[in-house]
Amino acid sequence: MFLVFFLIWIIFNGQFTWEIAAFGVVIAGLMYLFICKFMNYKPRTDLILCKKFFLIIQYVFVLVKEIIKANFAVIKMIMSSRYEIEPAVVKFKTTLKSPSARIMLANSITLTPGTITVSLEGDEYVVHCLDKELAEGIDSSLFVTLLERLERVD
Repeated sequence: MFLVFFLIWIIFNGQFTWEIAAFGVVIAGLMYLFICKFMNYKPRTDLILCKKFFLIIQYVFVLVKEIIKANFAVIKMIMSSRYEIEPAVVKFKTTLKSPSARIMLANSITLTPGTITVSLEGDEYVVHCLDKELAEGIDSSLFVTLLERLERVD
């Protein structure tokens, strides 16, 4: 987190000088101490985030790829006069344990064109899909697999 604070300091300054960097180290250190003392942030959290970094990057790339694929599928559905759209509401349960992973899954579903997470209560999702074809395999998607892997890393 210290490095994130320092990089934000450098980016917002718009230039790099040794004076700005030295002042940035002090400011970033003070911010880090502040979040550790008053926001229950632990240095162990940095280690966990470092371990999860590559999985998070992989998740973002998969999300972008799925968004692009879904865009083309929705465009194909809308532009095709032969294709009759059949909306569907799907309910499914997930095995994800942490609330943050469940929320990430719900947001990923909503960000993907053609699907909207209507409700998330506990481990049960209600998702509206533009077409039944988009609902296939939603409960065992690549998103769920990657989020389960992220949960296992400690």
